[in-house]
Amino acid sequence: MAKPAKKSVRTLSTADERREDVLRTAMKVVGPRGLYGTSTMDVAAAAGISQAYLFRLFPTKTELFVAVLGRSFKRIEDAMSEAGASARAQGRPVRDAMAEAYTDLLRDPEVLLTQLQGQAAATEPAVRDALRHGFRMLYEMVEREWPASPVEVQAFFAHGMLCNVIAAMQLGDLHDRWAEVLTNAEG
Repeated sequence: MAKPAKKSVRTLSTADERREDVLRTAMKVVGPRGLYGTSTMDVAAAAGISQAYLFRLFPTKTELFVAVLGRSFKRIEDAMSEAGASARAQGRPVRDAMAEAYTDLLRDPEVLLTQLQGQAAATEPAVRDALRHGFRMLYEMVEREWPASPVEVQAFFAHGMLCNVIAAMQLGDLHDRWAEVLTNAEG
C-alpha cells in the first residue's frame, strides 16, 4: 500500500522577518536612486510583494527610507564594534581596527550609497532625525570602544566622511596628484 503524500508545511514569516527581507532588498534599490528617485512600486517589485503590502509594513516612502538608513547605520555600528572588541582582545589599536572595518564596508555600494543618499535627503525632517540618531549611535559606540579625546573622535569621523567621498568618486583608480594626496597622504 502506498504511503499518502506528505503535505508540505509552509512557515509563514512574521511581519518583523518580512520587514527585514524588504529592508535588505530596499537597500539595493534605494541606495543608487535615493528617497526621491525610487518609487515604492520599484521596491515592492524587487521584494516580490504588492505595493499595498509594502505600505502595510512601511506606511510612507519616507518611513521606508528612514528604516533603510537605520539598517545601514546598524551594519556600520556592528562591524566597527566587532572590530574594536577583536582588536582589544588581540592587543591591537582599536581605532585602526574600526577604521579598517569601516573602509571594508565602503566597498559595499549598498552601505555607501545609502549613507550618501541619506545625507542628500537631510532636508526631510524624518531623514535628518534618522541621520542624527545614527551618528549619535556611532559616536557613542566609538567613545565606548576607543578612549580618545574629543579632537581625536572628531578627526576620526571627519576622516570617515572623507572616505565616503573618496569611495563615491572611486579615487583609488585615479592617478592625478590631487586624488593621490586625498587618498594616500601621510603625515
